[in-house]
Amino acid sequence: MNKTININLANMLFHMDEDAYNKMQRYLESVKRSFANTPGSDEILADIEARIAELFHEKLDNERQVITQKQVDEVIAIMGQPEDYMVDEDIFEDEPNTGRTNSEQRKSKKLYRDTEQKYVAGVSSGLAHYFNIDPLWVRLIWVLLTIGSSGGFILIYGLLWLLIPEAVTTSQKLDMRGEDINISNIERKVKEGFDDVAQKIKSVDYEDVGNKVKSGGKSFFDTLGDIIMFFFKVFGKFIGVLLIIIGASTIIGLFIGMITVGISDMVQIPGLKMYNLVDASNMPIWLVSILGFFAIGIPFFFLLYLGLKILVNNLKSIGNIAKFSLLGLWLLSIIMLIVFGIKQAAARAYSDTAQVTEDLYFRDVKDTLEIRVVAYDTRFRNKRKVELDGLTITRNEAGEEVMVLDDVSFYIERSRDSIAKIEIVKESDGSSFEKAEELAEKINYEYKIEGNTLLLEDFLTTSRENKIMNQEIRVNLFIPAGAILKYSKDSGFSCWRFHAKNDRDLDGCEVKDEVWKMGADGELKCQDCPEIIEEDDNDDDNNGRNKIRIDENGIDIDIQEDGESIKMKIGKDGVHINSNEDDTDGQNRINIDENGIDIDIDDNRSEPNDTNYKT
Repeated sequence: MNKTININLANMLFHMDEDAYNKMQRYLESVKRSFANTPGSDEILADIEARIAELFHEKLDNERQVITQKQVDEVIAIMGQPEDYMVDEDIFEDEPNTGRTNSEQRKSKKLYRDTEQKYVAGVSSGLAHYFNIDPLWVRLIWVLLTIGSSGGFILIYGLLWLLIPEAVTTSQKLDMRGEDINISNIERKVKEGFDDVAQKIKSVDYEDVGNKVKSGGKSFFDTLGDIIMFFFKVFGKFIGVLLIIIGASTIIGLFIGMITVGISDMVQIPGLKMYNLVDASNMPIWLVSILGFFAIGIPFFFLLYLGLKILVNNLKSIGNIAKFSLLGLWLLSIIMLIVFGIKQAAARAYSDTAQVTEDLYFRDVKDTLEIRVVAYDTRFRNKRKVELDGLTITRNEAGEEVMVLDDVSFYIERSRDSIAKIEIVKESDGSSFEKAEELAEKINYEYKIEGNTLLLEDFLTTSRENKIMNQEIRVNLFIPAGAILKYSKDSGFSCWRFHAKNDRDLDGCEVKDEVWKMGADGELKCQDCPEIIEEDDNDDDNNGRNKIRIDENGIDIDIQEDGESIKMKIGKDGVHINSNEDDTDGQNRINIDENGIDIDIDDNRSEPNDTNYKT
């Protein structure tokens, strides 16, 4: 059993056992002694501690894990022993390099902005380090792309400025150049920085510096960069807030929906109980709701997490274990939902029918036959029921729960003999032809004859356990030629369900007001419709006079005999009657329209006793 010690290394908290702590303490003290008389020793030590803290953080799976002596040895091996760099480096300038080759010393580079060699924000110099080319070529490429895109690449530069971090610490600068972050390189980099500062101090023009301090101390590009960065940060924060709102609201809504659906079996929610009627896979609704929550909610969770990362700079990562666990859970949910959908589709992949044909015996076939529709409200008037878009759940006379569907259509055709017949075609889907036929046979449909009236139901019923499988009914009525029939005019008449050929080309909603006779050609003949008299194209007497025309414009009657003419037109503009139309004055007329009644009579006498009435 070892004692655990909490340490603060580069502002990061670590748990170390006592042996590892003692070894790390001795190592840091020896490093501190080795740089005791070195310029910039404090910065060197701070960078070394930051690098050691970074290595420890990479080796820990979680923040509660304890650092052991083995991990300390691994970090020291990477950083190197301090005695290797205690003496003056100038003594070993002529010594051959017995270490690793260049290819072995090279490590993978990281992309940073190099603000030490910047013109605007250091993006170009950072890219140059990453791709190991001269920054001048990168800047020339930026100029050409900006000109070629009419300034569009300025936005891309701004995004890179916002997204690429600046190389601030010595470790980051070494990472940017692909150099190992050990004691030797940290010391060398810090010394180079001090040498550069010393050289700048020696060659500085103090008078010019004073003028710059007086003028504000900032270059134009620095000021412009601050302004651009401000707007980019504001825009980024706005995007972050938007992502958080979208992600959080979606997850909350999905969670509420999952809870509501999951407890539907306990609280008997009517609408959600319909799920069992369409589910052919027998997968519990609570499981489907959970899978749907994960399939939709996990992507929106990462959207929420991205928004938080944008807003909170030091937001801690959820860890690779959590990320990959969520990814696996999302993939599993998607796969199971796909399997669920395939099962649903397979359960309705086939369709088949069951057919029943029976003779109809009316009281008197020669008398008018009446077709009347019975709505489901009439039959289940006193039953408790749940209705949802063409589907009703109720109980039949035997007390069994049944589904009531309105997928019923009627077709009227001529019978091949003198007997009226009814053919009921039941259709259903199923997982096979046999299953589809079995479900079709379980469809219940009833009709009744009362005297000369045929009562047809406009609905079908089937047991709830049969589920919704696109059940349909087609009723074919075969009426003998010469039979007279009419449709019921009550409110239960579902006109759009009726289909029949007729000589007036009327649809099911237009045929119900007339009396019809079945013709020998299988076409219904209207018995009380207004007669259509078409104009004889060969009659050119008096330029098409003596005619009666009935069309979509109304009724047009024009009669001329012995020099006198009468013209009557009944249309949407009213009733217009003209006598002796050839008179230039247009007298002898009656107009009835929206303006009232206008009567003008001229008796062709010379006395001024003409009569004019207007109401």
